[in-house]
Amino acid sequence: MAVEVLNTADGRAKTALGRAHAATWFAARNTGQPLPIGQAHPPDFPARPDKPELLDPRDVPRRRPGSRDGRIALLHAVAHIELNAVDLHWDIIARFTDHPMPMGFYDDWVKAADEEAKHFNLISDCLEALGSHYGALPAHAGMWRAAEDTAHDLHGRLAVVPMVLEARGLDVTPGMIEVFRKAGEAQAIAALEVIYAEEVAHVAYGSKWFNWLCGRDGTDPKEVFHALVRRYFHGTLKPPFNEEKRADAGLPPDFYWPLTEAWE
Repeated sequence: MAVEVLNTADGRAKTALGRAHAATWFAARNTGQPLPIGQAHPPDFPARPDKPELLDPRDVPRRRPGSRDGRIALLHAVAHIELNAVDLHWDIIARFTDHPMPMGFYDDWVKAADEEAKHFNLISDCLEALGSHYGALPAHAGMWRAAEDTAHDLHGRLAVVPMVLEARGLDVTPGMIEVFRKAGEAQAIAALEVIYAEEVAHVAYGSKWFNWLCGRDGTDPKEVFHALVRRYFHGTLKPPFNEEKRADAGLPPDFYWPLTEAWE
C-alpha cells in the first residue's frame, strides 16, 4: 500500500490513494484484526508529476510575501513540502520493515501520512482559490535528499526528517500565518493553523520512536541525535526556535541548541 502511494505521480491522486489506504489501515485496526506488515521495495525516488520543475535550491526564485504573487509562491512552497512529507511518511513505513517495530509505529506514521495528504489538499485549494495551482511555479529539488541520505538508517531518518526538518516547520509557520493575516486571506490562515496544530504530533512521533529505539539499544538519545544530525544534515540548525512547541513535541533545548554551531 505504501509503495503504491510512492509510485503515484499526481499530487491529488497520490493523496487520495494515501487517505484511502490510511482509512483501510485504521478500519482494520479497529476490528482488532490489523493488516499484516509485509515486505516492500520502495522506489529510490517517489513518482512526481511533470510540473513543478524541480530546481537547485539556489535557483528557486526568492519569495516576497508582501505581494499577492509572493503569497502564492509561499503557498506553492508549502504545498511542495506537504507532498514530500506524504512520501516521506509512506517511505518510512515501507523502507524499514526489516526493523521489528510495535504496531504503534505504523499507526503513527499512517496517521501522519494521512494528515500530510490533508495538508497538501488544503494548500492546493488555497492556490486554486487564488487562480493558481500546484505545479505552476518551480520548486526545491533538494526535499528528498534527507530520505536518500538516511535510506539505510532508521535512527537517522527519525533524527533528520521529523526531529529536524518538521521541527523547523514549528519555528516558521507562525510567521507565515501572520503574513496571510495581514493580507486578510482567511482560507490560507485556516489551512496553516490546521497544519501548525497537527505538525506538533508528527515531530512528537519522531521523538517518541527515536527515544524508543535508543532505549532498546541502551544508548543516550541526545548523544546519538547529535551524531546523526552531524552526519546526515547539511548545515547548522538556525534559530530562532519555537521552544514551546518543540517541548510539546518532546524536543528539549539541549537537543537542538548545540547543533547551531558549525562542526567538522
